[in-house]
Amino acid sequence: MPGTRMDVHDARLVYGCMGLGGGWDTEPYTADDIAQAEAAVDAARQAGITVFDLADIYQHGKSEAVFGEVLDRNPELRGQIVLQTKCGIRLPAEHQVGRYDLRGATIARRVEESLHRLRTDVIDVLLLHRPDPLTPPAEIAAALTDLHGQGLVRQFGVSNMSGAQIAHLQAHLDLPLVVNQLEMSLDHRDWIESEVLVNTSALAHNGFPHGTLQFCSAHGIQLQAWGALARGRFTGPDSGQAGQLVAELARSKGTTAETIVLWWLQRHPAAIAPVVGTTRPDRIHACRDAVLREPDLTHQEWYELWVAARGAPLP
Repeated sequence: MPGTRMDVHDARLVYGCMGLGGGWDTEPYTADDIAQAEAAVDAARQAGITVFDLADIYQHGKSEAVFGEVLDRNPELRGQIVLQTKCGIRLPAEHQVGRYDLRGATIARRVEESLHRLRTDVIDVLLLHRPDPLTPPAEIAAALTDLHGQGLVRQFGVSNMSGAQIAHLQAHLDLPLVVNQLEMSLDHRDWIESEVLVNTSALAHNGFPHGTLQFCSAHGIQLQAWGALARGRFTGPDSGQAGQLVAELARSKGTTAETIVLWWLQRHPAAIAPVVGTTRPDRIHACRDAVLREPDLTHQEWYELWVAARGAPLP
């Protein structure tokens, strides 16, 4: 199979495939699930999206499996996209608690399983889904280096990690970590609030690891924002004051409410790439301007959205 030369850093948007594959159960996926995945992928490609994000646990592996079906039906697609998946979370099972597992042998096994489900011979970007406090970073680094040496994974990144955690792992790994995926949206604002709550009592209630954005920016690590559309909180009929402002801005700029919400993330100088996870083709198409147009929000408009979403003035 020809290797893709595409770079994850070129992505303006990422399509999140967590919703593909049916339900969060072990029931087999159906022909309708495959058709839904094919329609969603096609809509994302029409919107200019080239990076597709999965994980081994999504829908108990069925998200990867139906995406593999899509790739099998469209052989030319593999060379036109960046295929990104994750490992590291083990879901609860009978007599077993949910846990994180980044032991070297586990990473190797989970990658082998993902490759089989995705019907491909290489993963473009592998993310470590959550930190595993029990596994030494040297063991993790050795496993990633081996996967790269075998040609099974091209690049690596992390998800839900702080700058300090990334630096600790990177110290043992010669290959660069290229992505950090975090929950970031107009609704989930800890990442931006932490920058302005320094020297205020409110900082004590902010759980975001301060300095992580700056660390990633300084080291060329792409920030991907999962949950970027805030589950429709600002684009639906009952969206409150912030949603009204989003709708007004969308009308004045000739775009969609979804685009305004995504532009709010993209306008930040950290070059954030939002992850869009809806399975509805119409809503995927509504995000198109976040790929095709530069974020058209003034300094004032960006702050107005922030203040409206937080429901209180800035400190």
